[in-house]
Amino acid sequence: MPAALASVQGIVVPLAEAKVPALDRGFLFGDAVYEVLRVYGGKSFLEKDHFDRLERSLASIRIRGVDLERIRRRSHELIAAGPFREATVYIQITRGAAANRTHHFPSDATPLEFLFVEEYDDTSKADRRKQGVRVITQPDIRWGRCDIKSVNLLANCLAYQAAVEAGAAEALLLLPDGTITEASHSSFFWVIGDTVYSTPLADNILPGITRKLLVELAHKAKVPFGEGHLKQSDLTRIDELFLSGTTSEVLPVVQVDGQTIGSGKPGPQSRKLLAIYQEEVRRFRDA
Repeated sequence: MPAALASVQGIVVPLAEAKVPALDRGFLFGDAVYEVLRVYGGKSFLEKDHFDRLERSLASIRIRGVDLERIRRRSHELIAAGPFREATVYIQITRGAAANRTHHFPSDATPLEFLFVEEYDDTSKADRRKQGVRVITQPDIRWGRCDIKSVNLLANCLAYQAAVEAGAAEALLLLPDGTITEASHSSFFWVIGDTVYSTPLADNILPGITRKLLVELAHKAKVPFGEGHLKQSDLTRIDELFLSGTTSEVLPVVQVDGQTIGSGKPGPQSRKLLAIYQEEVRRFRDA
């Protein structure tokens, strides 16, 4: 297995040796955005969508002067240097370091471009996709602009830590009225009858790249699809629930807070969309 590699401002080093300035604003303030891409067969999957979202995130927090084509080339070079076949690519761009720590945007900061690539073993997730997973619920205490893929993930980390301590695979996030927004690091879908539903995109919802592809694949496969809001109290009336994400792909949920969902096994629509998704990945590998 190739050792993980990093690129810091274009300089390639082993990931364990990568260093950034102590006054970097990503480190001090979380003043940074990021993306994570899956690599299948040595190629970045859904690359354009990820870079489009990265561009939107940069514009939203007003980090300027970043050449995204250069970032793309650097990611390809890191993948090839491994060479990495099944991997993840992490891209983080911060506002950079300034001479003084100050809350306002410093005029003397140059954006810092940090990437790393490491092998990804999907074995455990593959097993869980067949069996389904248990999740818990946690209060959604994140900031109001979750549509920006920022590195400010403390609330997400606290929710996911609660899931880990409960022996669960994920945490669904709840607003005070019981509405489920998304999960700590996943989008989610639910099924009633044959219809697949997802939460509509908004400022408090990350526009998931895998979510976007699944919606497109559902339409192509003529799977009935709709948008709406699911509340915790609605969990007793749904037939299926599943998560989606860059590394989770399609991950059926069979239990929430100890309550069985549907039959207690991955349902037909979850299995169908997983199969369609994996066929899309196979086509991408073979292209």
